[in-house]
Amino acid sequence: MRILITGCCGFVGIRLLEFFKSSHASESDAVELYGIDNLCRPGSQRNRATAVKLCQRFLHGDLRLASDLENVPAVDWVIDASANASVLSGSANSTSSRQLIESNLITTINILEFCKSRRAGMVLLSSSRVYSIDQIRRLPLVDRGDHFALNSSTGLPNGCTPDGLTESFSTKCPISLYGATKLASEALALEYGNSFGFPVWINRCGLMAGAGQLGRIDQGIVAFWIHSWREHRKLAYIGYSGKGLQVRDCLHPADLGQLVSAQMEYSGTCHERVFNVGGGIKNQFSLAQLSQYCTGQFGPHVVDAVAETRPSDVPWLVLDSRPAQETFQWQPTYSVANIFDEIANHARYHPTWLDESTRE
Repeated sequence: MRILITGCCGFVGIRLLEFFKSSHASESDAVELYGIDNLCRPGSQRNRATAVKLCQRFLHGDLRLASDLENVPAVDWVIDASANASVLSGSANSTSSRQLIESNLITTINILEFCKSRRAGMVLLSSSRVYSIDQIRRLPLVDRGDHFALNSSTGLPNGCTPDGLTESFSTKCPISLYGATKLASEALALEYGNSFGFPVWINRCGLMAGAGQLGRIDQGIVAFWIHSWREHRKLAYIGYSGKGLQVRDCLHPADLGQLVSAQMEYSGTCHERVFNVGGGIKNQFSLAQLSQYCTGQFGPHVVDAVAETRPSDVPWLVLDSRPAQETFQWQPTYSVANIFDEIANHARYHPTWLDESTRE
């Protein structure tokens, strides 16, 4: 099987390359891996040498340009891990709205045209941020002191269960410019697959986390928080009274790799194509709880409080991934404690990681 991974020098992309290389090491189960990345994100150059070693062929290319895909050989599957992954993209000073749309939507069109011409299947890594910000903020939540918790006793809205948001939860605007590009990409992928007869799987991924992530405050928050805490850098709880009560669930990219592998090998009759993919209730945590972990590992540290809530901030976002688990006999294996420990150990052995991984 031949697999092309786009955005292969990003955190998720490089970990998927490593997963498929190690999980298909035998000759009878071998895969040919191809990777493409524009290396525009600070820190991505660090992964280039690894990508070159893992890939049958690595290409330095910009997926916003259809011509940069012309020299990519025919493959059986494309795993699209390329995107500007910050929910603040397009609305903050670091990225213009046009750049966001070109990076997240135009690239999808070019990749789909590639799949169409090469008769390749596509696995689109989408985002949990396609869900309605307003509707998430209306979820019945209670303050448990160090985190928000879902209060299911009052009745939950459509698309929400005690296990988290389902695929039927509202995607009504606002969902952020970033979320809009991902939702539009999903629609295009489904239509291309239906119109031109190639398989498409869409994974609405929650928060990805693990060692080696290029941490920033707007993406890679777990790695950013743990590394910053160990280095005694400035940190702040932003929004919702500045207490760090907001909750997310996290998933390790190796677990994502297991699911994607199962999807590419799937031969059943499932008609659903869109799946939530996250760590779920068992892997939920708040920033305040992450700070408690960091205190135990590295000692106390002062965290500032910024009470103002930004337009894209949500208080609670946990994914119910049971359909993916049942369809593909898949289960996340990394606990939130495993993920935190992996990043903390990485921080100890890479004391200047934040500077090195964000250097232009």
